[in-house]
Amino acid sequence: MSRDSAPSRIRCGVDIGGTFTDIVFLDGRDNVHTCKVSSTPDDYSCAIVAGITTLLRRIGEQPAAIELVVHATTVATNTILEHKGARTALLTTQGFRDVLEMRRLRIPVMYDLQYEKPRPLAPRRFVFEVPERLGPRGEVWQPLDEAAVRGIATKLRQTGIQAVAICFLHAYMNGAHEQRVAEILRAELDAGVFITASSDILPEIREYERASTAVVNAYVGPIVHHYLSRLESALAAAGVAAPLSIMHSGGGVMSALAAMVRPAAIVESGPAAGVIAAARVARQAGLANAISFDMGGTTAKAAIIEGGEPAKTTEYEVGAGINLSSRLVKGGGYPIKLPFIDVSEIGAGGGSLIKVDANGVPKVGPESAGAAPGPVCYGLGGEQPTLTDALLVLGYLNPGYLVGGALAIDRDRAAEALQRHVAVPLGKPLLEAAHGVYQIAAATMTRAVKAVTTYRGRDPRDFVLIAFGGNGPVVAVEIARALQIARVLVPLAPGVFSALGLLLSDPEHEFVQTVFGRVGSLEASDIAAAYARLEQEARQALVAEGLDPAAVAVARAADMRYSGQAYEIAVPVPSGAIDLAAMARRFGDEHERTYGHRSDSDSVDLVSIRALARATRGERPTPRQTQSGEPREPASRLVYFGDGLGARETTVLPRVALAGRVLEGPLIIEEYDATCVVPPGATARLDGDGNIDISVGGSA
Repeated sequence: MSRDSAPSRIRCGVDIGGTFTDIVFLDGRDNVHTCKVSSTPDDYSCAIVAGITTLLRRIGEQPAAIELVVHATTVATNTILEHKGARTALLTTQGFRDVLEMRRLRIPVMYDLQYEKPRPLAPRRFVFEVPERLGPRGEVWQPLDEAAVRGIATKLRQTGIQAVAICFLHAYMNGAHEQRVAEILRAELDAGVFITASSDILPEIREYERASTAVVNAYVGPIVHHYLSRLESALAAAGVAAPLSIMHSGGGVMSALAAMVRPAAIVESGPAAGVIAAARVARQAGLANAISFDMGGTTAKAAIIEGGEPAKTTEYEVGAGINLSSRLVKGGGYPIKLPFIDVSEIGAGGGSLIKVDANGVPKVGPESAGAAPGPVCYGLGGEQPTLTDALLVLGYLNPGYLVGGALAIDRDRAAEALQRHVAVPLGKPLLEAAHGVYQIAAATMTRAVKAVTTYRGRDPRDFVLIAFGGNGPVVAVEIARALQIARVLVPLAPGVFSALGLLLSDPEHEFVQTVFGRVGSLEASDIAAAYARLEQEARQALVAEGLDPAAVAVARAADMRYSGQAYEIAVPVPSGAIDLAAMARRFGDEHERTYGHRSDSDSVDLVSIRALARATRGERPTPRQTQSGEPREPASRLVYFGDGLGARETTVLPRVALAGRVLEGPLIIEEYDATCVVPPGATARLDGDGNIDISVGGSA
């Protein structure tokens, strides 16, 4: 059967943002259909069902045609940021009650004597010591006191505890005590109490990070379980019987059931989806190195892609405010030591509020107008101007409507707010003030790109910038010029690109086990046996989700460091026989690339081993077109490009008008879900995959 005659079968991607909920359908012919609806923070499932229903009606299909729903959600993240999680208790080894208060010595600010560490998600009054003790090799030094555990269970019932985390010393080597405590608590407590054992979610060395990860998992567990259960019910009521999968922070997808058990793994699911899609674009375009840049309504996010694969980390803190890359700013949030796509995030998006402080300094973000009331131009009650209002006044955005006409906007209202709140306090003409705001926002977002490149020993000039999100293509060339990046790609469906990325991601699970020792003293056979056990566990996790065992592939990695160092670097480990010396050499290569130096005299430690199981869903789809609205003739409008360039009459055209042509800026390329600005001095064309390929050029 040809692709054009393929039966109706729809894969649905759903990504919730601070302003819009994005719905993407990928049909049996690899056509992309998109829809944006306003998010409904009181019940996100309402916007999801409304968007799916609208898009089904638009393309003339029934809910039964949907065979898969993949969702990226911020529910877990928001639960932590807003401190609205479950009433959570922590059970720990006797004598170690203060593990959450002591944390690490690192703080995100220096010389601030008033700095206060974030309060623990499990308050000290809900931390209970259990008489038991394991040695560093997992040997039992003190047996578990089961009577004491039952006494603690009585106290938990009396205090109305909704979730329990269990983290005992050295449980990463022997989880028997934790598992027995979990068994007792399940028998003694109500069935609805969410229980997490650290040996289940993170059997890895470092007590504080392990305890924090277990507590985060427990804290968000009941909320995530309720949300996903409610969403499944809402989809079923709308006639969508397809299974629900969730994007996890490492860039793969997992079943909704698995996400309910390990909700800490979905804390950064939305940003991961966009990076996965950007990596796909990079591979198709034959790019060795790329930077994904995602700018929406609230934040801008950047990540690097090398060799077609996004960079990953296991060092992440949630609730720390703006994340300027996982390895740079620490101590301000709650650590989660699970696999994450390594994303740098800045509080600057279309909804970012513009303010002029008491010293006359304009600032953009990090506060956002969100979905309600939104930018002033939306006419929904917003009074403080936002970056979107500035872009509208400059002429970058269509002064009549957004998202294909679904959202009417008011330029005059935006101009009046900018004049009153920004231009007058600064003593500047309106357009100069608006362009200054644009430059400040672009400079702020440039920091996010630097955090994953120059701060990591990478030269951004060696990369291509892949820009997406509702506002990413508006500022992409400005950022590229600041970093001397020569080329920008804007992929298909840029405004809903993260939702599309959900449909390009494979189911995967990563498992880790601490196996500590100096490389020179370890036996290759022992490491091979440990990998075999871990690989089997990873495979079984995917098979348990109904995936074909023949479609599952497992990749190995190892966390290694020089002896005496505090933290590790993950390096790939080839399949087949274990060669410890080769592993040490690969570690040295990566250490030199990351930090600029290596040591051939210091011994190397193996700390943990990893197994990543990934299953492919048959032939990978190749999206070949996107909804672009009604065909129209190119138009023009007056656009302001800053001092020295001034306001210019600028051609406004759809993406398809670039086919077979190379056009010089200034240009505005308008689509249903995003706007791309090609300023003077830059040129644009369509590549073979339909991406807008921009040669940045000079500053014109």
